[in-house]
Amino acid sequence: QVQLVESGGGLVQPGGSLRLSCAASRSIFSFNAVGWYRQAPGKERELVARINRSTGTDYGDSVKGRFFISSVSAQNTVYLQMNSLKPEDTAVYYCNLDGRFSYWGQGTQVTVSS
Repeated sequence: QVQLVESGGGLVQPGGSLRLSCAASRSIFSFNAVGWYRQAPGKERELVARINRSTGTDYGDSVKGRFFISSVSAQNTVYLQMNSLKPEDTAVYYCNLDGRFSYWGQGTQVTVSS
């Protein structure tokens, strides 16, 4: 069992930046993939960014060039740097670790509004 705790969400103006963190209760090194997903009201959960041990890093089309994912295995932490935020980025953001089992955090709200 792994517990994931996301932090760093909040209210930000369009064009601003936020950095999300996802702290895992144990090592993330053995997982096949670590990533961030988001879900806006009335919409399905979608991929934001993911680091896959086999295939590398990929991003959702709407965030390419603006968002950047990184992980620090020694800290058991995954980060999501979000730049040039837009109102359509407003959503609950979830951290995910995918291996033999898939684990999700509780989510952190990101609201982009003036």
